[in-house]
Parts: sequence; C-alpha cells; structure tokens
Amino acid sequence: MKKLYLIGGTMWIGKTTVCQHLKKELFNSVFLDGDWCWDASPFQVTDETKCVVMDNITHMLNNFIRCPAYENIIFCWVMHEQSIIDAILEKLDLSDCRVRCISLIAGEEAVRERIASDIAKRIRTPDAMERSLARLPLYQKLNTVKIDTAGKSVQEICGEIRAL
Repeated sequence: MKKLYLIGGTMWIGKTTVCQHLKKELFNSVFLDGDWCWDASPFQVTDETKCVVMDNITHMLNNFIRCPAYENIIFCWVMHEQSIIDAILEKLDLSDCRVRCISLIAGEEAVRERIASDIAKRIRTPDAMERSLARLPLYQKLNTVKIDTAGKSVQEICGEIRAL
C-alpha cells in the first residue's frame, strides 16, 4: 500500500527542507511542493488561479499515486485551513493509499527568528513576518498530526514522520 504524506505548516517552518530530506530517507519516493504549481509573476490570488493550482496539484498527485515506481508520495504546502486539505483529498484516488496529514508547528519566537534571519539577508520582505505569524494558530485547529519543529534537527523531524 502506498503512503501519501500531506505536510503543511506556516511559511518558513521548514516544510520544503523536511520534505526534501524525507524524500531521500523513504524508499521509492517522490516530492511535490504546492508552491511549484503557483510560481508565477506577478503572483495573483484569484478564484481562477486558485482553481488552476488545485487542479494542477491533484492531477500531479494522482499521477504519482498511479505510478508503480513510487511507494511514498510527499506533498507540502501552506494548507492552513481544513477545507484546503479536504479539497485535495476529495480529488485523489486513495483506494490503495494510506494518508498521513501532518502540520509542522513551532512557537512564535522560533518562527520570528527564522523569518528575521531571511529578512536580514533580504531573502524575504518584512511583511512576511506578519503573514506567517497570523497563520500559526490556524494549524492547531486542523485534523492533522502536529509535529513541533522548534529545537529539532531535520533528521529528528523526519524520524517522527516516518514513525506515523
């Protein structure tokens, strides 16, 4: 039976880093970052672009699920509302697939430190702090396994995910 990992969390919590590492640790795995399906200039959030992105994500995930080469499908995205997770899952063929929905979380101070570092390096703009911190409490309301990333190595976080 295949495993599908849906890994969410606020911006700069470490989703991509964790998923890239997890991809290397799991046998026959593939990784899709939802942001890759919405890499546009200018970045526009409209009903039309949301629909296209969701269609692209679910189409690619279904292709990975159907492909016999992959046993582990890893997907990450911000997914701060249960409706986002539900909308993805309802469009997937999960008949031969176990799903693990995970939220990577951390306290406000840890998130502030990570984002401040990127702002200082001019990788992110100052408004990123406000947007990311505003979403932190939303993850506690989701029907997901919560994994606190604060003070943990990527290997430790991946170990917790593999143990699910």
